[in-house]
Amino acid sequence: MKLPLVIAAILAALPSSAVAQAPAKQQPQAKQAPTQIKPKPVTTVPIRPAVQAPLDTAKAMEQAERLAIQSDLAWVSLYNGVINGEASDRMVAAIKAFQKDHGAKETGVLNAQERSALSAAAKKLQDNVGWKIVSDATSGARIGLPSKLVPLIVSDVSGTKWSSATGTIQIEYARRKEPGATTATVAASEKKLNARKADYSVVKPDFFVLSGSQGLKKFYIRGQTRNDEVRVLTILYDQATEGTMIPVTVAMSSAYNPFPGNGVAQASPPPRKKVEYSTGIIASADGAIVADRQATDGCITIAVPGYGNATRIADDEARELALLRIYGATGLKPLAMAGNGATNPNVSLTGISDPQNQGGRNAVTSAAAVAAPMGTDVTLSPEPAVGFSGAAAIDSGGRFAGIARLKPAAVAGPAGTPLPAQALLVSADSVRDFLKAKGVTVASGPSDAKTSVLRLVCVRK
Repeated sequence: MKLPLVIAAILAALPSSAVAQAPAKQQPQAKQAPTQIKPKPVTTVPIRPAVQAPLDTAKAMEQAERLAIQSDLAWVSLYNGVINGEASDRMVAAIKAFQKDHGAKETGVLNAQERSALSAAAKKLQDNVGWKIVSDATSGARIGLPSKLVPLIVSDVSGTKWSSATGTIQIEYARRKEPGATTATVAASEKKLNARKADYSVVKPDFFVLSGSQGLKKFYIRGQTRNDEVRVLTILYDQATEGTMIPVTVAMSSAYNPFPGNGVAQASPPPRKKVEYSTGIIASADGAIVADRQATDGCITIAVPGYGNATRIADDEARELALLRIYGATGLKPLAMAGNGATNPNVSLTGISDPQNQGGRNAVTSAAAVAAPMGTDVTLSPEPAVGFSGAAAIDSGGRFAGIARLKPAAVAGPAGTPLPAQALLVSADSVRDFLKAKGVTVASGPSDAKTSVLRLVCVRK
């Protein structure tokens, strides 16, 4: 099965009857009344509202949502175009294919239920392969990676190689100095390596793409040159893994950015910091703290200024929550999280920003945000400051609305394009269910969020 990279974008009236007019009765010696002429009924045609074409509906969406839909469609092997957030006939055709596969009417426009189903299917596939975005430590290149498929890593100044335990899947990012190199010369040399047989080739002034076979394996290569430096991404996999690797390769191709500039580096997810700041919410007076799972993942130490260190005793990947405990702490004031019922979309986020954003202070601050559904998620806009992962969300009625989290970007898309919102809300019900499952009884009654949040400092290797 070939895997080309698509560069350019490829959807009664009824007749009236005559009405007889009866003359008025004549009276002797009386003048006949004038005949009244009734107006002839007018034929009418019902006006049906125009149906918006699927492509026009796609164009009316936010680019970030189109980008997310394209990415999800690629993951379920229905879209192999460029994941750039641009509306196209190819995108509409992929949506219709998804609807057909699910026995739905092929409208080319996803309804809320179909969008949720697509998102869930794509997320399951991403989780299965351990999809994440990484940054090369020496060059800053942005690479999408199926981390569960290639757990073995070898790295040096010339690049990094990831591979499976048996070598059936190999991914290599290489960088080298090559004076006078162009995409044409590099592509030509890559074709000759290891008896490769290229069945697809695109060479542009700013990049090149090759795909084909190398012995019993399939290969996909994407390369670029700049200022005598060559950077090449090579994906090599056994043909038996093709069903898994084709959507992964499409995602990797779109996510790959070998020369990120300042603007791109800010838009793409940074590597995990050695020291990362986030917010925790006091869940009980005996030291239970609920926090963002990813912000407290991989920590050698989780420090809580003023209280010592916390221990992570449980986590939930589905809800993206973690439970920490501070042993021997006193004077803790838990946040009132009991209750039920729908909360309104206007919320106040209470957390502690990264100290670099507030001059090193340990200050509790609040920021207004609007919670809005997007697929299976609830987004928060505007995105809060770094450090607010784990912040408490309180709605305008004073009810606990959930926990804010800033997720690392996992969408496959070309660098420089807007990414879907990364600030999400974990619902109050999800938080309560998680704590209940871990044996923590949530508090009820009035409370002040500002007295119930703590700064968490994650120290990694």
